[in-house]
Amino acid sequence: MSRARSEPRARDGAHRVAVVVLPGVRPLDLGIPAQVFTARPGSPYSVSLCAARPGPVASSAGFDVLVEHGLEVVAGCDTLLVPGYDTAQPPPQEVLEVLRTAHAAGRRVVSICTGAFALAAAGVLDGLRATTHWDSAERLARMHPSVEVDADALYVDQGSVLTSAGVSAGIDLCLHLVRRDRGAAAANALARALVAAPHREGGQRQYVEHPVAVSSRTSLGQVRERAVQQLAQPLTVAEMAGWAHLSPRTFARRFLAETATTPKQWLLSVRIQRARELLETSDLGVDRVASAVGLGTVANFRAHFRRATGRTPAAYRSSFNATTAVDGR
Repeated sequence: MSRARSEPRARDGAHRVAVVVLPGVRPLDLGIPAQVFTARPGSPYSVSLCAARPGPVASSAGFDVLVEHGLEVVAGCDTLLVPGYDTAQPPPQEVLEVLRTAHAAGRRVVSICTGAFALAAAGVLDGLRATTHWDSAERLARMHPSVEVDADALYVDQGSVLTSAGVSAGIDLCLHLVRRDRGAAAANALARALVAAPHREGGQRQYVEHPVAVSSRTSLGQVRERAVQQLAQPLTVAEMAGWAHLSPRTFARRFLAETATTPKQWLLSVRIQRARELLETSDLGVDRVASAVGLGTVANFRAHFRRATGRTPAAYRSSFNATTAVDGR
C-alpha cells in the first residue's frame, strides 16, 4: 500500500489545491499535481488529497493509495483537480455533487486525462470545450453530447474550468496554471526542476500519428534549438529550412508533422514566451524587449503580445514582475 501524504490545512496565504482521488486512479496522473503543487520553501501552493471516504483507494496499477482526508477539504480549496481514473467505475454521487458545488461557487475546476469524465458527469463541462486522452475522446463526446470535445488539444483553458489530455499533457496543464498564477518565469523555473518543456506547441495528433519517437537523424529539434538561440534575428522559414538542408515546402511539412504546428506559429509562440519572461524578470523597456525577441517595432510587438495574452506588455509587467506575489485567486 502506498501512503499518500497531504496537508490537512493550507498555510496562511497559500493557494489551496484539493486533489480528488477516485477509484482506479492513474498513479502518474495523480503524481503530476502532487509534484507540481507540493509545498516547498517559497511555494504559494498547498496540496490536499481527498476521497469520498478517507482510507485506501485502489489505483489502476494494482496498489492502494491511502488518502487521509474526506471531501470536506474541498470547501476551503481554491482549485479542485481530478486526475485520470478508470471510467468503467462511475464517480460516487457525493463527488459529483462536490464538483457541481465547487464550480457554482467559482472555484477553479481542473481535470487531467480521463478526469474529464467526472467533470462531464457532474455537468461542469456542459456547453464548454474540453479535452481528454485521444483514445477516450470519442467516448467522452458520445456520452456527453453537450460537451465540445477537442480530441487534438493538449489542454483546454476555459477560464475557471480546465482539462488536459493524458499524462505528459497533465504536466503542460499544471505548468500553465502556474504560469497563470505566478507568471512565465516561475513556470519556467519549475519546468527546469521537473526536466520538462515549459511550453509545448501542437496537439495530441503528433502523438497519435507518430507513436514511435522520430529519430535524431531526421528530427528538427536541433533547428528549433538554434532558432531559440537566435530569437532577436529576423528569422524566416526559408532560413530555418536551410539549416535542415530542406526545401521550405518539405521543411514546413515535416515541421507540421513533428510538432502539429507551423514554423511561423511555433516561432511566434516562442517569442511571446520569451517576452513574457523578460517583462517579469528585467527592467528592459518595451522597445528593447521587442528587439530582443525579434518582434520588430513596439507597435508590432504590442499587437502580437496582446493577441496572445489578452494584455498589453505594460499591464502584464505590472501583474507579473519579480516582486509581485500572485496566487491566482
